[in-house]
Amino acid sequence: MEFIPTKIPDVVLIKPKLFGDERGYFFESYQKRLFGDANISMDFVQDNQSGSKQGILRGLHYQIRQPQGKLMRVIAGEIFDAAVDLRRSSPTFGKWTGAILSSENKHQLWIPPGFAHGFYVLSEWAEVYYKATDYYAPQWERTLLWCDPTLNIEWPIHKGQSPSLSSKDADGKILSEIEVFE
Repeated sequence: MEFIPTKIPDVVLIKPKLFGDERGYFFESYQKRLFGDANISMDFVQDNQSGSKQGILRGLHYQIRQPQGKLMRVIAGEIFDAAVDLRRSSPTFGKWTGAILSSENKHQLWIPPGFAHGFYVLSEWAEVYYKATDYYAPQWERTLLWCDPTLNIEWPIHKGQSPSLSSKDADGKILSEIEVFE
């Protein structure tokens, strides 16, 4: 596996080594020792999967208590995945990074605890699978507004369309109004 720091070094793009022939392919999506060697030594306690239509934007979500680190990958389709640093003591506080994840490129994105996370579906349909380092705790879930102008996230929204949002995501708060991590 290749571990590539993004413009926020704690968020890491992971490119697996693919073994393939005319029959298909094989790759390791997670190996504790390799991740530990890349300074990603987390215990995963929950696996999640979601399916979404093109144009859906989910996020930017985080849990102010029981923060979750997430190892994201796409098993069908393509998404733009984004993370925003909400750790006030971090030199990249309030900055974002993102990557295209797809079933074709098989890339993964490691997003440590202390970040808000969201994704936008580029393909007609996408299935997202991710591992989390803590349990879902809806009472601690918060939403950072996906289009906060101070963040200026470069979402690759399909031309002439607005993203489809849940009411929770549409009602997210801007960075200056949310609870953040120390």
